Amino acid sequence: MSEYRDYAVRATAAGGYVRAFAATTRNLAEEARTYHNTSPVVTAALGRLLTAGVMMGLMMKGDKDILTIQMKGDGPMGGLTVTADSKGRVKGYADQPAVLIPANSKGKLDVGGAIGRGYLTVIKDLGLKEPYSGRVELQTGEIGDDLTYYFAASEQVPSSVGLGVLMEKNNTVKQAGGFIVQLMPGTSEEVIETLEEKLGKITSVTDMLEKGYTPEKILEELLADLELELNDRIPAEFYCNCSRDRVAKALISLGEKELTSMIAEGKPVELVCHFCSRKYQFSVAELEEMLAAARK
Repeated sequence: MSEYRDYAVRATAAGGYVRAFAATTRNLAEEARTYHNTSPVVTAALGRLLTAGVMMGLMMKGDKDILTIQMKGDGPMGGLTVTADSKGRVKGYADQPAVLIPANSKGKLDVGGAIGRGYLTVIKDLGLKEPYSGRVELQTGEIGDDLTYYFAASEQVPSSVGLGVLMEKNNTVKQAGGFIVQLMPGTSEEVIETLEEKLGKITSVTDMLEKGYTPEKILEELLADLELELNDRIPAEFYCNCSRDRVAKALISLGEKELTSMIAEGKPVELVCHFCSRKYQFSVAELEEMLAAARK
């Protein structure tokens, strides 16, 4: 792994009228690539959405709050699912991890083409009776554009989302990171114009990361003229909370009929975690124990 750790920073500017996040996520993007053996275009897509997940997770307040971001499209990748908590921990997977498609017209990995047309859904489980859910149509499939549109259309928060993943020649992750800048209600025209001018000068997130920009430096580039205040720095990591016990409970929840059918086959059952590809095997004897538990 590289010499630096993944982390995100949270900041405000313009006297609190602007809130901002930036993250460097090379390690967790590379970890996801390793877990799922993703092709370059899928690595780029998943790395971008995991980066967004880290930052959007930090927008939540509660220790047990969970955010899920899903993109479903008609392209060959099918879709992406990422979940995050409020502590900088994320996990995620792609429906079709091995997709290979030609580069786009700019010679870049064609994330939009791999995802295709479809929908972006954001679900926030904040411990209330019903989770909050917002859904928008995909604009480009390039992820940053789609999340920018989601914030404006679904949460009525004007935002700019920049995400980037740069691959090495050997298809490992060289750089990954991003930023989210949001305007709170009542932001002055002057602040909006200053910000738009700064955003217009940015070539790409990966360019900044390649120049050695930290998350702090990315936000300074965008918000230095607007009295930037860096609030905190949060470690970020790919974290999956799957366990043998949780998988066993999921099997029991399938019910008697399903368990009886598995036992009748007389073979051990192997389940694979979607998020981290960890394998869990249960013998016929263990399935019989589960059946007895399901009948109680």
